[in-house]
Amino acid sequence: MFDVAVIDDAAAAEASLDPIRARLLAALVEPGSATSLAAKVGQPRQKVNYHLRELERHGLVELVEERRKGNVTERVLQATAASYVISPIALSAVQPDPGRAPDRLSARWLLALAARLVRDIGELLTGAAKANKRLATFAMDGTVRFASPAQRSAFAEELAGAVAALVSKYHDEQAEGGREHRIIVAVHPSVTRPAEEG
Repeated sequence: MFDVAVIDDAAAAEASLDPIRARLLAALVEPGSATSLAAKVGQPRQKVNYHLRELERHGLVELVEERRKGNVTERVLQATAASYVISPIALSAVQPDPGRAPDRLSARWLLALAARLVRDIGELLTGAAKANKRLATFAMDGTVRFASPAQRSAFAEELAGAVAALVSKYHDEQAEGGREHRIIVAVHPSVTRPAEEG
């Protein structure tokens, strides 16, 4: 089971968004059968079986084992990931395109960049899994508190300059066998959720 997986198929995304199926996916972080899950989600076993078959058809759950119980074979399934992200490619006709209106100060452009990041990493993960290789990535996450909008603006300019200097230092257009890597740097206000307060 993966920690997180990217759903890039529209039908799989639709299947995962059904409220009962979403609850089943959450419960299937640990292996379970239709019988054991029926009580957890408050649905009849037959209905749970139907939803499990749909999730399995879309590759969101997989068979762990089959157990014989009298005349019945109980199928034990598990989610393929602990959590899922739906790629914008699942909505291919309307997926965000950061090339439409590049604006370093636009929150909507930042959202389009983030969507492209999800799409690209999803495709790279799929390719790496098929080739049985690891995907080389790097990410940073942190928080900075600015005393004023002027400080935030100065920080953004200094950060842009530092990144540009690093790119200039390491970018080699002529590198034989080199591989381009995308860099995304984002600064946005932090979101405080109720569970984080207190």
